[in-house]
Amino acid sequence: MPIRTRVKSLLGKINRSAAVVLAIAIALCSPLLSAQTFTVLHSFTGADGASPDGGLSLDAVGTLYGTTSSGGSHNLGTIFKLKTTGTETVLHSFSGYASDGFGPFAGLIRDGVGNFLGTTFEGGNGLCGLRGLPVGCGTVFKLDTTGHESVLYSFHGANGAIPEAALVRDSSGNLYGTTSSGGTHGDGTVFKLTPSGTETVLHNFTFGADGALPHSVLVRDGSGNLIGATYEGGYFNNSLCAGSGCGVIFKMTTTGSETVLHRFTGGADGALPYAGLIRDGSGARR
Repeated sequence: MPIRTRVKSLLGKINRSAAVVLAIAIALCSPLLSAQTFTVLHSFTGADGASPDGGLSLDAVGTLYGTTSSGGSHNLGTIFKLKTTGTETVLHSFSGYASDGFGPFAGLIRDGVGNFLGTTFEGGNGLCGLRGLPVGCGTVFKLDTTGHESVLYSFHGANGAIPEAALVRDSSGNLYGTTSSGGTHGDGTVFKLTPSGTETVLHNFTFGADGALPHSVLVRDGSGNLIGATYEGGYFNNSLCAGSGCGVIFKMTTTGSETVLHRFTGGADGALPYAGLIRDGSGARR
């Protein structure tokens, strides 16, 4: 895994943690929000998970589901559910490198029959290494309704590595996502995974005008195109971007044709987008 990706991932985690602290401070202190009440539903202890990085999913009765990137029985991360009463249950503790992956940074999505689908940052049977250890290149996994976890796909570096973002799913059950590293140039990929487990790299980022190092989740527009952002690349450089480009917003067709919608300049428009986009009612991305 490139050192720059590891460092930027760590910085991204710090930034996200800072944002959570800031949001809590605003909720508690702002006169404009004085009517708001902040309630801790659950404090992780380590044994039941630690460092929840991804978003939460909500079912029809209000139960929350999510992941922690560490903690659990083996300190390699968990999948958990949390009732609105604050009762937490660990549905799965990640246990190893090749067996089930480890380190899920992203949230979960559900398929049509209630299974949870997600990604792990490392693990699987790929050949990526960190500090000389064969920790794997990351996985796509499924947790079924009985609590059994299975690896749907293990990345191998050349076809992507280190997926940090959640997945998106089309009506046919195909999954789409990004890897923050790996691919032909080592600068990340956009991939498709069929229900049968066949992976196709739709795009290999080049660290050029097309962007590089996508950390964020994709969104689908009304025509099924995939919209996302890359943390670097794009050619516009200033001191914020360390000569590598300030990032881009891109559109990708499901056949792999990429269009760059915006290249960040590091000026008033910002730089280094880390999080995903959302669509408003008119289709604009924000």
